Amino acid sequence: MTRQAFLFDMDGVIIDSEPLHFEVDIETVKALGAEIDQHGLEPYVGMTNPEMWKLLREQFGFEPSIAEIIELQMNRKLEALAASGLTAMDGIAELTDRLLAAGVRIGVASSSPRVFIEAVLGQFGLLDKFGCIVSGEEVPMGKPAPDVYLEAARQLGVSPDACVVLEDSRNGVRAAKAAGMRAIGLRNPNSGQQDLSEADWIVDSVRDIPLAELGLGLG
Repeated sequence: MTRQAFLFDMDGVIIDSEPLHFEVDIETVKALGAEIDQHGLEPYVGMTNPEMWKLLREQFGFEPSIAEIIELQMNRKLEALAASGLTAMDGIAELTDRLLAAGVRIGVASSSPRVFIEAVLGQFGLLDKFGCIVSGEEVPMGKPAPDVYLEAARQLGVSPDACVVLEDSRNGVRAAKAAGMRAIGLRNPNSGQQDLSEADWIVDSVRDIPLAELGLGLG
């Protein structure tokens, strides 16, 4: 029997964290002497921090290095996460339990740094549920390149075409499809105006995922 897997993006999927990211990134840009708003940041949703800050540094001519900017940003984000009181997205805990009960392997493939991924999953009591965690900063190219999803499939010991991905961003859906995986696009208003049209399914809630159609034995 073919091994099957379900791969989760994190930001905007497991945690409704995009408002937190937008707020901290706007503050970080301001601390560096420039101005940007959420609309200006939306094209970067799904990208890794190094890729995003490389482009923003070129745009605004920031003097600090990318590493220095990320350290400033990440310290602020971890503090904001701890103070946020955020909980897992509605339906996520139930979905992970149902997948595991059906023998489906699950993993997280996120553009966030590993330290932030583990902080989120630990805060929600989900850290031990996932068979692998892959950060986009640990592979050669971040989303929309397929690298993070291909690495997650490799770590779980499954074929890419046996994977289903849950994503909330255009860059993430494109990464999943480039990896040869099926993609569910989750409409999250807090993730901005994301084009999810390349997804195989589009839903408004985790609870709307058409489980019987995924071919994972969940019907």
